[in-house]
Amino acid sequence: MRNTIQTLLVANRGEIACRIFGTCRELGIRTVAVHSDADANALHARVADAAVRLPGDAPAATYLRGDLIVKAALESGADAVHPGYGFLSENAGFARAVLDAGLTWIGPAPDAIEAMASKTRAKRLLGIEPLQKVTEDDLPVLVKAAAGGGGRGMRVVRRLEDLDAHLAAARAEAASAFGDAEVFVEPYLEGGRHVEVQVLADTHGTVWTLGTRDCSLQRRHQKVIEEAPAPALPDALTRDLRELAVRAARAVDYTGAGTVEFLVADGRAHFLEMNTRLQVEHPVTEAVFGIDLVALQIRIAEGHALPADPPRARGHAIEARLYAEDPAHDWAPQTGTLHRLSVPGGVRLDTGCADGDTIGVHYDPMLAKVVAHAPTRAEAVRALAGALERATVHGPVTNRDLLVRSLRHEEFTGVRMDTGFYDRHLAALTAPAHDPYAPLAAALADAHGRSRFGGWRNLPSRPQTKRYLMGGEEHEVRYRHTRTGLAADTDDVRVVHADAHLVVLEAGGVRRRYEVARYGEQVHVNNTALTALPRFPDPAVQHAPGSLLAPMPGTVVRIADGLRAGAAVQAGRPLLWLEAMKMEHTISAPATGTLSALHAAVGHQVEVGTLLAVVEPREEAGAQTREEAHAEPREDARTEPRDEAQAEPREDARPEPRDKAPQEDR
Repeated sequence: MRNTIQTLLVANRGEIACRIFGTCRELGIRTVAVHSDADANALHARVADAAVRLPGDAPAATYLRGDLIVKAALESGADAVHPGYGFLSENAGFARAVLDAGLTWIGPAPDAIEAMASKTRAKRLLGIEPLQKVTEDDLPVLVKAAAGGGGRGMRVVRRLEDLDAHLAAARAEAASAFGDAEVFVEPYLEGGRHVEVQVLADTHGTVWTLGTRDCSLQRRHQKVIEEAPAPALPDALTRDLRELAVRAARAVDYTGAGTVEFLVADGRAHFLEMNTRLQVEHPVTEAVFGIDLVALQIRIAEGHALPADPPRARGHAIEARLYAEDPAHDWAPQTGTLHRLSVPGGVRLDTGCADGDTIGVHYDPMLAKVVAHAPTRAEAVRALAGALERATVHGPVTNRDLLVRSLRHEEFTGVRMDTGFYDRHLAALTAPAHDPYAPLAAALADAHGRSRFGGWRNLPSRPQTKRYLMGGEEHEVRYRHTRTGLAADTDDVRVVHADAHLVVLEAGGVRRRYEVARYGEQVHVNNTALTALPRFPDPAVQHAPGSLLAPMPGTVVRIADGLRAGAAVQAGRPLLWLEAMKMEHTISAPATGTLSALHAAVGHQVEVGTLLAVVEPREEAGAQTREEAHAEPREDARTEPRDEAQAEPREDARPEPRDKAPQEDR
């Protein structure tokens, strides 16, 4: 029996909620949003026809409360629920609750979700068994959480003696993130490509495979750039991938949109998992096949049959995820006001943000997805890189420059990338490369129209100075007021035009335009962000050696047991944990010594740079007393120099971000 959906509630937030609402508007379906208190003014809550509050901020109290969402659907008059991705999208219990309430569920049957929710059960359905007993010959191996995704509960093990510790850590992380502590072990395939197959199945027995996608460019096992079709795959391997995907879908009588994921290594496809929901990267498949997957999901839920064969693929599509994060500093998420976000025409922009929105600490830091489609891969890559390069992104630090450089990297353009791409190239991809004339342009725009003290004199005016922080470095520029306007205090640069918003400079015979926007002390000159520094700065704030400062805004969620002022600590010992944007960040002792101060407390909200604690380093064992200064050196009083560049990095010696809540799909 067919049912026609009239009002649809999206049990999600941000970009995916806005994207689903867009399709609903085209289909004439009324829309209902749910929102936390932190999202009360979020874009998805503003664009829906109706919105229902979920009291609280944290995902566990809001978007993960299936009972509250079902109640919201009933009270708002919705007759269907779409889960989006992340949160409760792969929760069989939530799907059953929706159906039991008499609502239409936009997704596969709860039994199919349950069968594929555990990666171990999914593998066994396809005749694949996890490693039961790990030996030296099996190394390296990957410990993985059986539930969930997004890189949470994953650990690479390269030494057998480390296996138990990694198993324990993965279990704890999986239990915290997914409420399921089951983990398993499988071979870790290095140098592989992450390839997936989009499937779409109806209730009449038709299963489509909609080509392949390559999602190899990842950070912390989370995807950054995706494309369709996966390039340079042999035809025979592509057929194998499609056949395995159909087997997986039919094994659980799958309906709706889903994705079967593989690692391609040594010319073979290794099954990873099946995601029983829409993926973040679904727009590249839509672009190549000319379809709307959300519209097809809705039609399938209404009981309609798919045509026997899918449409034909055309061209190539590529997507980049724009995050509020700093790749150069361990991908630290960023917060603040998104003053402006726009991209040139010719590409698709999916976003859950608008100009003036605040990027907070509670949820995923993805700002938008930018998608380009063209007849060939090279043209699509060029179009996306160019659009990102010309995009206006004013506000928090983002990964935009990293995306542009990644798309133009020879390994990517030459289809030689794999999942270790950022492990190899991150330092080069995040190296500073700012326009040297950006500070001058900012200073000239700031000076435009300002009145000068006194009248004009025949003597040349004294140069004015302005200081800016750019890329973590301080830059001082000098300029002059002249009878004809502003001029650079150098013969190398000629000021062609300068007003409060546009500066045109000529250097080396090349004329360049600089668009300038100012938000308080933050200045954006084209794609370069600067911070204006005071002319007479206050004395720098001094912190004692061993001070631990918050690397990002967030909430203190845990402090090491028994930690108090006066306690002895070892270098690398985890001291406290911050939670920000669905990720938990460990703050560890920078040195062996004494905890001389502890300013953090569980539940405290902290800003970037907040002093959390101070570790007073212990005096070196080889330090000499006054009496020993003239004595013969003792063998045991010397320390061997350590080549840090060649030393193995210690897992416990640096802040290690780990994903906290099962929010966004990766």
